[in-house]
Amino acid sequence: MSAKPVLTSLNPEDLESLFSEWGEPKFRARQVVEWVYRKRATRFEEMTNLGLQLRERLAAHFDLRSLTLARQQGSADTTRKLLFRLRDGRFVESVVIPANPALYGDRADRRTICVSSQVGCAYDCKFCASGLAGFTRNLTPDEIVEQILQAEALDGERIDNIVFMGMGEPLANLRNLLAAIEILNAEWGVGIGARHMTVSTSGLAPQIEKLAEQPLQIRLAISLHGATDEVRERIMPVNKKYPLTRLFEALRHYQDLKKQKVTFEYILIEDVNDALEQAAILATRARSLNAKVNLIPYNTVEGLPWKRPSEARQEQFLKIVRAGGAQVTLRREKGHDIDAACGQLRLKEERGGIITEAV
Repeated sequence: MSAKPVLTSLNPEDLESLFSEWGEPKFRARQVVEWVYRKRATRFEEMTNLGLQLRERLAAHFDLRSLTLARQQGSADTTRKLLFRLRDGRFVESVVIPANPALYGDRADRRTICVSSQVGCAYDCKFCASGLAGFTRNLTPDEIVEQILQAEALDGERIDNIVFMGMGEPLANLRNLLAAIEILNAEWGVGIGARHMTVSTSGLAPQIEKLAEQPLQIRLAISLHGATDEVRERIMPVNKKYPLTRLFEALRHYQDLKKQKVTFEYILIEDVNDALEQAAILATRARSLNAKVNLIPYNTVEGLPWKRPSEARQEQFLKIVRAGGAQVTLRREKGHDIDAACGQLRLKEERGGIITEAV
């Protein structure tokens, strides 16, 4: 396994310092950055405006890619799941999601990617596949950024929106997450606006407060999945450390500083959190923060007992939340036919499933 760092882990200032040490002019840094992010070079030989000696020296010290596409699954609705092999042999997943024309109209061609931030997850949400094979490590900034670069390279289309809602708890990897966001947002980098990035968290209150103090206008989504502590603790152990009172205190701090609407993600699980009383309480909680609610029918995970409620119950729940004065949508997710719940492909591989190399 290569021990060389990946070039996407450096910003222009880092490269300028390096080139100064190497006796190279600083403007070389901007040339290299342009090759990496604008021209998407995958080999140092492609950097033709650099001298041969510099290209060889860069190749001796750095790699340009750290992820290998191990598998991709397409969906009938064109959602695609990508399984990437890391240099240490572990796997992470990304999901590329097309827009819904009914929701976005003339912006129906926009594309969203759901990105992983960790290998596995330590937070043990009972309905989620991400943590079933355990937590291994945080992803580095370049491993986060490269998920977007490789997704765009696969079909030559630009990613418009990023949601950090894949494997792992993004705010448990806050330092690397923020470094990746800098690269993804920067004009010299990938160039995606901060308002087109959403960080999802299971409810790490102190980290939410730290995120609020960052200058970029990143959007925030909360994996709520329970409107009371009793229900939420049943499926989300993090609620024992940061119960709803503490979580909402952090969210008010976030809103005071950011002046942004927060989104509540609420996965509907049959006989767990789909009671109609939960719908009424959820509406009250959302209204207290002027938060938007996304209701998501549970995406079945092999080996877990949970089921999605009937469509009739989903509609009942939706109507009660809406009647309670909250802004709410029922998002019947794309990709249900490709194991699109985060962690399922990685879980199959970690448990000895057969992964064929992508062509």
